[in-house]
Amino acid sequence: MNTRDFEFSIEPWITTKEELKYTTNIFKLLSRDMKLESEGHSASFSIIEAPEWMNVIPLTSENEVVLVEQYRYGIEEPTLELPGGMVDSDETHNETAKRELLEETGFSGDKWYYLGKVSSNPAFLTNYTHLYVAQNCQKIKEQELDGNERINVHLLPLNDFLAMVKEGAVHHSLVVAAVAKYLLWERNQDQ
Repeated sequence: MNTRDFEFSIEPWITTKEELKYTTNIFKLLSRDMKLESEGHSASFSIIEAPEWMNVIPLTSENEVVLVEQYRYGIEEPTLELPGGMVDSDETHNETAKRELLEETGFSGDKWYYLGKVSSNPAFLTNYTHLYVAQNCQKIKEQELDGNERINVHLLPLNDFLAMVKEGAVHHSLVVAAVAKYLLWERNQDQ
């Protein structure tokens, strides 16, 4: 099936009012009043307006994945993730991908492929996360972390990383989504 042939059939909600409730350095919290026309049903929803995000699957010439270990304040635990971050307003997605990889790990790649985008969480987030693969990555400089970043860099063979995703040791949903996109992309490369 060609994905362009799929037709959504659910009735869309109509926004009738939107109010800014709170602004942080990263996102805006909105209250969005919406209506379902056919039923005359209205409800208010909490929405987070966030900038676009980006994740990179950086692979070395030895087929190792360059990963970042960092403490995540929401779950109050360390995680093992792909490098990534917010897309700055003056950057393209590709520029952000290259910058974040270099800043967080000190690595750079010479071949870049765009895997597409995923909804970060369409239930309440307005943004998308853009996904890249960088090949032939090698360390070219030291990390350049911001004031709150504490990142340990790890190199893992790709198959070990995929096993960690499968077993749930790597559980960040956007990382798992990137892995799915990567595996679909890789399958198409082999055809």
